[in-house]
Amino acid sequence: MTVDGTTVDCDVKIMRQETDIPYTDLDEEKQIIGESQIQKFYTGTTVLLTGGTGFLGKLIVEKLLRSCPDLKKVYLLARPKKNKDTAKRLQEQFDDVLYSKLKKERPDFLKKIGVIEGDVGQIGLGISGEDRKRVINEVEIIFHGAATVRFDEALKTAVEINVRGTREMLLLARACTKLKALVHISTAYSNCTLNVIEEKFYDSAVPGEKLIDLVETLDEKILNNITPGLIGDFPNTYAFTKSAAENLVRNYAKGLPVAVFRPAIVIATAEEPFAGWIDNVYGPTGVVVGAAVGLLHVLHCSPKAIADLVPGDMVVNGCIAAAWKTARDYQGNYEDAPPPDMPPPVYNYVSSEQRPLTWERFMKFNETYGFEVPTMQAVWYYLFYLTPSKFVYSLYCFLLHWIPAYLVDGVAVLIGKKPMLRKAYTKIDKFSEVMAYFALREWKFTNSNTTNLYKDLCDADKQIFNFDIACVDWSDYFYNYVRGVRVYLLKDDIETVPAGLRKHFKLKLIHYICSTILFIIFFRLLWSVISLIF
Repeated sequence: MTVDGTTVDCDVKIMRQETDIPYTDLDEEKQIIGESQIQKFYTGTTVLLTGGTGFLGKLIVEKLLRSCPDLKKVYLLARPKKNKDTAKRLQEQFDDVLYSKLKKERPDFLKKIGVIEGDVGQIGLGISGEDRKRVINEVEIIFHGAATVRFDEALKTAVEINVRGTREMLLLARACTKLKALVHISTAYSNCTLNVIEEKFYDSAVPGEKLIDLVETLDEKILNNITPGLIGDFPNTYAFTKSAAENLVRNYAKGLPVAVFRPAIVIATAEEPFAGWIDNVYGPTGVVVGAAVGLLHVLHCSPKAIADLVPGDMVVNGCIAAAWKTARDYQGNYEDAPPPDMPPPVYNYVSSEQRPLTWERFMKFNETYGFEVPTMQAVWYYLFYLTPSKFVYSLYCFLLHWIPAYLVDGVAVLIGKKPMLRKAYTKIDKFSEVMAYFALREWKFTNSNTTNLYKDLCDADKQIFNFDIACVDWSDYFYNYVRGVRVYLLKDDIETVPAGLRKHFKLKLIHYICSTILFIIFFRLLWSVISLIF
């Protein structure tokens, strides 16, 4: 089969299974040639990670512990939880199937994990005096990835976590006596009000310090009222606060070994620790899940626009490599170092430059491979459209979302059940509105810093810490992505595929029967109206 000029193998491939994890040939061990400079760099080092319970944070922890076996310690900054001690929280964190490969290769990895109780949203990160001393005296590498990623987050909360939290982390980093590198994980859309985004710092709409002062001074109700005016052309508080956070990085990073890593839209893993792993329904994955279960039928989107998607494991490899290069090239290491006010390097990690993918192709791949392994969670037959027209989008929503929602909820009320579909479509409508901003626009990114970073790697590191987006085969990637969504998000074991295919056929039959009946009713009514008139 051919999808938009790309040959797609539609034969269902056989996958090895282990704890319900769909392994593929991509998971086979590769023979590493030569010595790894990155592994050597991380040997004996102590790392501090914020955001360790998030999608990227989990992947960073797993990759560091598995691929840098001689690493000394990884501290995770975690918020205190009532009635849960550190051991319990560690157990919950590492019970995830994500760590199954790590458990096999490094069964004693938990000895290298430490928890620093704190809260990025608090002054001083909410860290105790004892833990602060530990960080200051031991930590050499910091990955700051903590952020609230809710696009509709209240401005106060978003500023406290994304902006003030960044400032507090930079102040802590400045006190660290052994600091070699700090990687601030931002987003490629931190400057989304621009059409061209280079690998450099831009002036934020509101300076970070002023934004913090504003949030700490004004009442939250007043803040909520003035939020639309404050964020201006930014689509949401997330992008707005990430821009302000970068402003603080530029100001507070002077004289420190700091780098900014800006990934585009992060989705499931391409290869490691196995292909297709994902644990959230943010962004495009939410679209795929909604369409797969038969709830989402239309998206306000320009089909030909570029979907700047990047695999999670490759983002992590890029971050790990950025820390290595930052430490190696830090100006303070040399007598003839440039001025200390030289801005930190910025890395835009995007796919649009080397492996552009349109939203239309994105959905084609998902449809092609999704029909091979339909989910048992489906409530209706797959029916999905992309349209750049606001009118057509609204019409489709009315016909395919709201009319069925009111009909089904009406029946539910009559038989004594709780109506749920209208509430679900209210959330879907809000989600679609958020997605539309990114699905209707295109940005031109430069990424020479990122490509040069990859070129700097030795052959061994290019294998172990691969983040060359140019090598991604989107057809192979989405074959695994669709199966990953099925297994990890929809909790459908691969063994249920035959049952899923049978259910898919039944839903298809029901869909066409209902569609035929509705068309007959519509044309009968139309004919009656025409007869009355003429």
